[in-house]
Amino acid sequence: MIDVAMIAGSTIPAVPSTRGLNSSEEAAWRGFLKVHSALLRELDAELADRHRLSLSSYEVLVRLSEAPQRKLRMSDLAHSVAISPSGLTRMVDRLASQGLVERDRCPGDARGTFAVLTDSGLERMREASATHLDGVRRLFLEQLSDEDKRRLSAFWERLLPV
Repeated sequence: MIDVAMIAGSTIPAVPSTRGLNSSEEAAWRGFLKVHSALLRELDAELADRHRLSLSSYEVLVRLSEAPQRKLRMSDLAHSVAISPSGLTRMVDRLASQGLVERDRCPGDARGTFAVLTDSGLERMREASATHLDGVRRLFLEQLSDEDKRRLSAFWERLLPV
């Protein structure tokens, strides 16, 4: 059964009342969310400050650098970085205005477009990688023992869908 709250004259469903989280479940979930948010915020700030790149933009450059011929269809790129197609279009527009990415038409598909990493984009991504990896190590990995890392890695694998 779902509780219903009346807000500004509209009916908005609230949290289901039949199954709440116990204290350890809530602590685990909220802890994950807090750590995730804090890490991403700090990593994003470091990249913006030192390289004028957002963490999302950096991830796009990394995905393109790993792709054959340093290019991916826009739809595939959006899926791989979990950004909406319209959000990726705006991001690629910004990266293209900086000379980091170019667009290329897909042969045989008038509607299809590739995002292509430029030499300048590859260089910026490589420079930003040192900052990003340093941040990942300092803010996350160095806080864990080798055993913690092994257990956490196994845990993440268990949570990911097959």
